[in-house]
Amino acid sequence: MQYRTLGHTGLQVSSLALGAMNFGQLGRTTQADVSAMISAALDAGINMIDTADFYGHGESEELVGRAIAGRRDDVVLATKAALPMGDGPNRRGSSRRWLERALDDSLRRLGVDHVDLYQIHRWDPQTSDEETLSALTDLQRSGRIRYFGSSTFPAYRIVQAQWTARQHHLGRYVTEQPSYSILQRGIEADVLPVTQEYGMGVLAWSPLASGWLSGAVRAGQDIRTHRAGMMPQRFDLSLPVNRARLEATQQLTAVADQAGLSLIQLALGFVTAHPGVTAALIGPRTPKHLQSQLAAADTMLSDDVLDTIDRIVAPGTDLAPGEKVYTPPALSNAALRRR
Repeated sequence: MQYRTLGHTGLQVSSLALGAMNFGQLGRTTQADVSAMISAALDAGINMIDTADFYGHGESEELVGRAIAGRRDDVVLATKAALPMGDGPNRRGSSRRWLERALDDSLRRLGVDHVDLYQIHRWDPQTSDEETLSALTDLQRSGRIRYFGSSTFPAYRIVQAQWTARQHHLGRYVTEQPSYSILQRGIEADVLPVTQEYGMGVLAWSPLASGWLSGAVRAGQDIRTHRAGMMPQRFDLSLPVNRARLEATQQLTAVADQAGLSLIQLALGFVTAHPGVTAALIGPRTPKHLQSQLAAADTMLSDDVLDTIDRIVAPGTDLAPGEKVYTPPALSNAALRRR
């Protein structure tokens, strides 16, 4: 397992980190499954676990908390807040009022007195950067969080938050967690240059492109992955965007075969090869999935392989631009484009 410094924090984290979104009802995983996967991941050298209050509305945190009991010191523990945790209008977002409550709830579910990294799950347009950063700075000073970061922020919001922190003498986001894979490379054009400029750690989620790069998607076969059952439109081959992904996946499979790698190793090796990426977040649903992904822990892709990937999917290109998690409000709200 490789280890890298998380931004300028001094923390050493494994180049593969364990994402816990599939833990619980979403991935149909039991406590026994989760405990087994976390134990295997830690034994293999993974030292970072990333979860969120939103995953199973707290279930993932509870499962992780029970699994790491007795091994807390071995784990760089990260969680997130901001997405809805109930019907009430104030049970979401990044206001001081909600972050205080959300963190207390997360600590209780995890069974710990602090988390190492607390992340804002999505940018909250209703709350000022000063309000959020001030609350996070105070939570850090209280000892309940060690560092804080952002998740899936567009580049201009990352810059704005850094400026606000400097202007108001507040703590700053030290990490960003964007979606990044061979099939979704858009962040290479804006987000990664910005995070590198500010020395931020980057934890890339969905490095297997929602299962497209798992090796389970092949031409002429029904797509029966767990994710395809949840989001069939993302795998509907009658759509041009999905046919483009299938064509790229077929070419990438040939590249992996020629390099003596699995497609998973190629996909994870690509993400961790970028100098702006600290770790790829793997999100196994079963112990078998975990083992196939751990095989990429020491994968190093040659320049020739990376050049071939660039010819298949051009740098800075999203093959499914409609699936970008963030859309500028003015693109979806006509009133913001008219006087």
